[in-house]
Amino acid sequence: MLLRDAVGKELRAARIAQSRTLRDVARDARVSLGYLSEVERGQKEASSELLSAICTALNIQLSSLLGNVTNQIAKSEKTSLTVLSNQITSDAA
Repeated sequence: MLLRDAVGKELRAARIAQSRTLRDVARDARVSLGYLSEVERGQKEASSELLSAICTALNIQLSSLLGNVTNQIAKSEKTSLTVLSNQITSDAA
């Protein structure tokens, strides 16, 4: 899992949980609608300044966003290691 994918997923989840539109959040964060959409889809990696602006617009803490992203990545890594371990075990048999 890429960092930008996890960040985008968390930002989109926060926006949807608040029943807000991309346009609304983009306006409040002072970023273009297209750029915010690309960040949410994991196509762009936002700078720390832009992440801070988006978090402020969503009324969430940057540290909370990053904590959730860390948990997502850790879960993905654990799943990947389990699959790899199972493949190695299967290949050895």
